Amino acid sequence: MTTKRKPLAARIPRAAKTKRNRHEPSHIPAYIRAEGAPIDADDRAYLRRKLGMRLGKFARAVERVSVRIRDVNGPRGGVDKACTIKVVLAGLPTVVVEEQHASLQAAMDRALQRIGNAVRRSVERRVTRSRKR
Repeated sequence: MTTKRKPLAARIPRAAKTKRNRHEPSHIPAYIRAEGAPIDADDRAYLRRKLGMRLGKFARAVERVSVRIRDVNGPRGGVDKACTIKVVLAGLPTVVVEEQHASLQAAMDRALQRIGNAVRRSVERRVTRSRKR
């Protein structure tokens, strides 16, 4: 049986930010910005939900997440939608992934997939290093 993870929060109170050991995905802030590309409330909710699913199991290591959506070429068209996801990890280097595609949804999906894998690798590296010592 799989448990459904909660989406990441849009904002959290200052007191919760300073609290140690935030273990719930709903306690991790996800900042979403759109530059030149329109993004509606449904896309924002989709991103938060998918980030919660991909990064929820690493909630102990994740401090914050920021997502930037850009329209690279503007009105010219082409492969021009870019989605950049940056995850700040506690005690580890920051993980950044960028994907471009003609479709905004495809760029977001591919970036979400890659960020989950990258964070998993980074966290596993810390675990294997601590076991070797």
